[in-house]
Amino acid sequence: MTKNHQKQLRCWAEINLAAFERNLKGIQTALPEKMRYLAVVKADAYGHGMPQIVNRLMQSGVDAFAVANVKEASDIRHMGTGWPILILSPVLPEEAIQLIENDLTATISTSDEARWLNELSKANQSQLKVHLKVDTGMGRLGVWHTQAIQLLQTIQTLPHLSLQGIYTHFSSADCDVQFTNLQRDRLLEVLKSVPTKGLLIHADNSSSLQSFNEKNPFNAVRVGLLQFGVLPYPKSALGHVHVEPVLSFYTRVGLIKELPRHTDISYGRTYQLKRDSRIAVLTAGYGDGIPLSLSNKGAVLIHGKRCPIIGRVTMDQTIVDVTDIREVSAGDVAIIIGKDLSQSISLNEFSQSADSHAWESLCSITKRVTRIYKGSREI
Repeated sequence: MTKNHQKQLRCWAEINLAAFERNLKGIQTALPEKMRYLAVVKADAYGHGMPQIVNRLMQSGVDAFAVANVKEASDIRHMGTGWPILILSPVLPEEAIQLIENDLTATISTSDEARWLNELSKANQSQLKVHLKVDTGMGRLGVWHTQAIQLLQTIQTLPHLSLQGIYTHFSSADCDVQFTNLQRDRLLEVLKSVPTKGLLIHADNSSSLQSFNEKNPFNAVRVGLLQFGVLPYPKSALGHVHVEPVLSFYTRVGLIKELPRHTDISYGRTYQLKRDSRIAVLTAGYGDGIPLSLSNKGAVLIHGKRCPIIGRVTMDQTIVDVTDIREVSAGDVAIIIGKDLSQSISLNEFSQSADSHAWESLCSITKRVTRIYKGSREI
């Protein structure tokens, strides 16, 4: 996209693919030798754009992909045939045939799932690849850890299923290391009774790498947020892994106007001007990814200065106070997430201000926000 075309955009996100690859290489280097890398790219690669991100990952030596559903997995398979693709969520009966057609790997949590997937595979004269998921405390997907061996034995009796891996999900790794260690111990207890040779054993994600222990019999990690430059934990057991932000988020000033003191701002009259003010109406709102919860407490950067959001964020516009920045004019860029001069608004700051989490914020940047990709392929 040329600069002239970019000037026509009301709201856009820039994705730095070179920074993404540097993050990836840093994580890979920090991992123990022979530890396999499962790149989690669900939800359009956390809002970064699946085709562009997956293409860069394929060029960078990742071992496998993990996604949420059959549609995402099939899209990746159409991009390349050399990588296992694990579906982390349950597969609906109506979409299950795509598992076989696209050589995808299903997650099994119950004996019922195992049996009907075996029948499907038998009817299509194939062997379906599966991973067993163990519920070690999240209470969502997976077989409860004390019943895992029984389900594993059931899978082993079904000739049209091929067990490829065993895994769990750490539900509180970003906030509760003690509970994460309990979950880890529960999975280890299951593995004591399982011949794991040839299986992919994975549990650690971006958050749990702070308690990562290479002495555990795990031979793979699932990395999502960290590869996009988001640190969901205060420290890492991998040592110092430097990651850079990959995404920045922008809009423009659409209108400048002067308003007198005591004027009520936006829907619901939730903010009243405390002085004669100059306000800027930005050309983005919650229809683009600026959450309603930033009303009266978020900020953007204009000309390197913080401008507070005032009043309720609306679907297509957001109002900010620019009284102290006289040089602002229509068409100027406002940074929602990113850096300008000495000031910055990180994704974590943006998310915390919105009482949210980084992964939700990324996924909430909507389709009407144009993604612009920057950064040449690094060797």
